[in-house]
Amino acid sequence: RKGPNVVGPYGLLQPFADGLKLFIKETLKPSTASPYLFFFSPLLFLALALLLWNFMPVHTPTLDLQLSLLLVLGLSSLSVYAILGSGWASNSKYSLLGAIRAVAQTISYEISLALILLSLILFSSSFNLTYIMNTQEFSWFSLSCLPLFYIWFVSTLAETNRAPFDLTEGESEIVSGYNVEYAGGPFALFFIAEYANIILMNLFSVVLFLGGPSPLNGLFPINVIIVGIKTTFLVFLFLWVRAAYP
Repeated sequence: RKGPNVVGPYGLLQPFADGLKLFIKETLKPSTASPYLFFFSPLLFLALALLLWNFMPVHTPTLDLQLSLLLVLGLSSLSVYAILGSGWASNSKYSLLGAIRAVAQTISYEISLALILLSLILFSSSFNLTYIMNTQEFSWFSLSCLPLFYIWFVSTLAETNRAPFDLTEGESEIVSGYNVEYAGGPFALFFIAEYANIILMNLFSVVLFLGGPSPLNGLFPINVIIVGIKTTFLVFLFLWVRAAYP
């Protein structure tokens, strides 16, 4: 069938219209839910997702710290609390089951991510993301450490709860997972944060394994475009995996 083709040219503005529609819907809260934590969890999830973007050295990072890699790893683990908080505050067994699954999965795959990052730290002898990226000016880590890159890619799929690791949103058994009781604005915030995390993890992969803007590190508009193309390619792979699995 033809897709949505009414809003904007060729229906390109449809996602924005859907997002706006979600935000102007009434925000509902289950009568048994814990009110403060119920509304705080999606905000925390989005805040953490957006905060991590400050450390990415696309051109010049907003926060260029000596231990930026460790900080990114630590802050990305904190999103577990937002998911667990939303599941627990909803006071619904489906939400809580989805949240516990999400926490178990994220903790499991953090170990493989941390070990791979440890290998990259040993190769580049620095915790600074900009330095790690500049180390790959002539040879990308994805070429010299190809098995690590494969394991990293699968682990990022699991970390962002994408198929085939979407146990948290198992439609057949727990409806929608930790966000089943949410509607309107807070529901939209969860999805904005989820997709921001997906793009961020792929950008992180580009910085760590594909040399960032290498081979044109210094040229301003071109280096950002190169990083954008590499990130888009990895996001396409994410969607491809999602489409390939039944």
